Amino acid sequence: MRASTTAAQLALLGVLAAFPAVPVLAGGEHAVLPPLKTNSTIASTVPGNGDVNPYGMAQVKRSTGKLIAGHILISNFNNSQNQQGTGTTIVDVAPDGTLSVFAALSAASLPGPCPGGVGLTTALVVLESGWVVVGSLPTADGTSPTAQAGCLIVLDSMGNPVETFYGSLINGPWDMTVLDGWRHAKLFFTNVLNGTVAAAGATVNGGNVVRMDLEVSGSAMPVLDALTVIGSGFAEHTDPAALVIGPTGVGLSCAGDSDDCDDQHAVLYVADTVNNRITAIHDPLERVSSAGTGQTLSAGGSLNGPLGLVVTPGGSVLTVNSGDGFITEISPGGHQVAKAQLDSSGSPPGAGALFGLVFDPAHGVYYVDDATNTLNLLHR
Repeated sequence: MRASTTAAQLALLGVLAAFPAVPVLAGGEHAVLPPLKTNSTIASTVPGNGDVNPYGMAQVKRSTGKLIAGHILISNFNNSQNQQGTGTTIVDVAPDGTLSVFAALSAASLPGPCPGGVGLTTALVVLESGWVVVGSLPTADGTSPTAQAGCLIVLDSMGNPVETFYGSLINGPWDMTVLDGWRHAKLFFTNVLNGTVAAAGATVNGGNVVRMDLEVSGSAMPVLDALTVIGSGFAEHTDPAALVIGPTGVGLSCAGDSDDCDDQHAVLYVADTVNNRITAIHDPLERVSSAGTGQTLSAGGSLNGPLGLVVTPGGSVLTVNSGDGFITEISPGGHQVAKAQLDSSGSPPGAGALFGLVFDPAHGVYYVDDATNTLNLLHR
């Protein structure tokens, strides 16, 4: 005969339901999203010139010049008329929400070529040596037919542009991550304009991932050692609402100090937006040839046009959807272990609102919201 459930047992079940178990990942790490239940707005990202559409994010790790440890830099893609590919500012947001302008760029102020001019993308990193690198995918009037190749712009710690990298392997740099070291840095960025504009809306498989090897120091401008295509064949197409859709977020499984990372353990994750999946490129640090689109880590499920992407210290991939405003956590083994809604505005809710991400173990997940032009924090 089955025993009846007591009032005390029912109360205990209620407590357990209120505090569900946090998934444990391989290696004993816990999933990071389940405990984060609160969304808070930190600051507006709109500077004095009216630039909107915040895209790239990078957290400062070491103070030097105008760079202050713990602050977050954010690049704006649109100008005050909301024309895509015309934003020229990088703003600085302090933990208390104070907003300042780190850099205000113009085509005329650039120290070297940048085909098409300035339209700052999600490709934004801050090196510990004090250099900031940002991508430009410029347009003449905010429409995809006028999009040009752009460049990568290097700024010093005071926000001054000091050099540009451009050429055939830099064609619409869209997002970027970095393995940073004091003497060497490896930047990984996606390109989304390889045949895209000419296809006039049709999907082409020209998107790629490029590794840029740099010599760096705190006293001399970065020196380019090599550019290597390590991923290729990603689907991409122009889009009136988003300018271009192609491989977006990139994250390295051991991003940070290069002394703690080797090619045997490193994995570069790519948000294959058009095909609604996250792929993994192995041996990214020393690879001398393309891995194609890599191996599929996770597809479908909670993913809905993944855009921005970041990897946690425990190896989880966090990625935000272009289709519904959700963030999804994926384990290193490819399991979708958690999700949370970051933006529910609009119709459909959250569509096209999310791009850049920063994961801070002490605080939570910082993210920009294009629908509200704000920096936000998902936290406990």
